[in-house]
Amino acid sequence: MSRQTLVQKERVLGPEHPSTLTSMSNLELVLIRQGKYEEAKLMKKEMLARQKKVLEPEHPSALTSMGNLPLVLVNLGTLARLEKVLRFEHPDTLTSMGNLVSVLDSQGKHEEAESMNRQTLARKETVLGLEHPSTLTSVYNLVNLLADQNCYSKSLALYERACTAYDIVLGKDPRVAKIIPKPKYI
Repeated sequence: MSRQTLVQKERVLGPEHPSTLTSMSNLELVLIRQGKYEEAKLMKKEMLARQKKVLEPEHPSALTSMGNLPLVLVNLGTLARLEKVLRFEHPDTLTSMGNLVSVLDSQGKHEEAESMNRQTLARKETVLGLEHPSTLTSVYNLVNLLADQNCYSKSLALYERACTAYDIVLGKDPRVAKIIPKPKYI
């Protein structure tokens, strides 16, 4: 479906239209989820090449696309550029940091992932607040990182913090519990 959408957008809108580039990004994410990393990497490179033709390298959309690159390969230079152009408190910078956490964790670099997750969490707490859903997502991600390192007591305390905050933000509806699964060790 993503491939068909991309082909249609390329035909109708052109290869460098923003909507076409978004479709390329969507296809890249599908390829990553399917474990087709080489194909996803090629898709990302093609998208970035097309984007360079129509956007300045410091344009927020270009930086956001590059910031998603850590899903395929770690790109710390992009994070530094995002922090310079958009500042550390910009949502796109925070999203890229979260993406980097995922990459580091998937590479088995759990301590680095934990460190980056803690930095991201601290920034989100400062910028967005303690009970913002994005902040709570970072708390929950840290729960899982700690659990993977057998730090269960620290992990449990953070899990309880996240659940309490989710109850405040979303209410105590039993249906909400289905979207906040307990880590497998609890």
